[in-house]
Amino acid sequence: QVELENIGGGLVQAGGSLRLSCAVSGLTTESAAVGWFRQAPGKEREFVGAITWIDGMTYYPGSVKGRLTLSRNNAKNTIELQMNSLKPEDTAVYYCAAKYGDVGVEGMEYAYWGRGTQVTVSS
Repeated sequence: QVELENIGGGLVQAGGSLRLSCAVSGLTTESAAVGWFRQAPGKEREFVGAITWIDGMTYYPGSVKGRLTLSRNNAKNTIELQMNSLKPEDTAVYYCAAKYGDVGVEGMEYAYWGRGTQVTVSS
């Protein structure tokens, strides 16, 4: 059974940095992808990036490119989301999710989800 655990989050000032982790277990093949999404109160869920499990290829939407970086920690079986130059509009609950096959940009493509972690950016 695939399980994901969101780790990290918290309060940070605008302009600061924060690192989130997603611990992944139970994948039965390396042909998989982990995506990150966020949802702010009253807003739609938003895709913020994805990474392939087998080779660490990354994909970002234009809205976060250059500020968010995904990487895989092979020793810990985690996906790390480094967030820099944070803005108040980055405030949201951040979720990691996993799927088999290629990366996807829509939440409905992902079958397995972490519980999410709150990120709050103060101005």
